[in-house]
Amino acid sequence: MTRTEAAHILWPMKVASRPIPAADGKAFALERFTPFRLSVLANRMTRSVARIYMQRYKLSAPDWRTLAVLGRFGAMSANSVVERTAMDKVRVSRSVSRLLLLGFITRRTDPEDRRRAILDLTPAGLGVYRQIVPRALAVEEELLAVLTEEERTALEATLTKLENRVTATVAEE
Repeated sequence: MTRTEAAHILWPMKVASRPIPAADGKAFALERFTPFRLSVLANRMTRSVARIYMQRYKLSAPDWRTLAVLGRFGAMSANSVVERTAMDKVRVSRSVSRLLLLGFITRRTDPEDRRRAILDLTPAGLGVYRQIVPRALAVEEELLAVLTEEERTALEATLTKLENRVTATVAEE
């Protein structure tokens, strides 16, 4: 079996007319399941923006997210990067190691809590951040160009509501 044949088995382009029901007997259409749709959309949008920082700067998506959070919010601990990006600790740790090697960030001991390290952009990291941001915003603008102003406003409000709901749900757990 070729890779293409295997891919079509795992994710056929044609949606089955009768999805297999869940244990409760209800049909489950994965392609209509909001968390799945948002994840796929986010991955595809990330790839569109990734072309900017991967080609020229050889950064991965986690590298860029870490750099972007430090550029936007300033110096912080790796745990704060984890919280702001929702990336797992291992991914942030690898990103921090790469960005340190590239000379884009520094790591220093927190004077108030010597067990904690503080990450910050170097001048080179700040320069990369400042070069990528306008290009990333241009890609975002291109992707959102299919929406009217009213749709953009509604999307922003909807995303904010969903983010608040998920944050509240996680806090309850």
